[in-house]
Amino acid sequence: MGLGGISIWQLLIILAIVVMLFGTSRLRNIGGDLGSAIKGFRDSMSKDNADADSADANTAAREETDPDKPAT
Repeated sequence: MGLGGISIWQLLIILAIVVMLFGTSRLRNIGGDLGSAIKGFRDSMSKDNADADSADANTAAREETDPDKPAT
């Protein structure tokens, strides 16, 4: 048994049909596009996290050194 009751032979037949329909070059292009999209998403997520961390640090630093703020 494979995924959800699909055997390995059924998966191979489905793969063969997909390759015949789209061709190897189109599948290679789709794989490359998908990989670059995932990489871009990861880069933007890490950039957003870094921006949020630096914004939190800047806010904390401003609160500590704000001369207009009364001492507690």
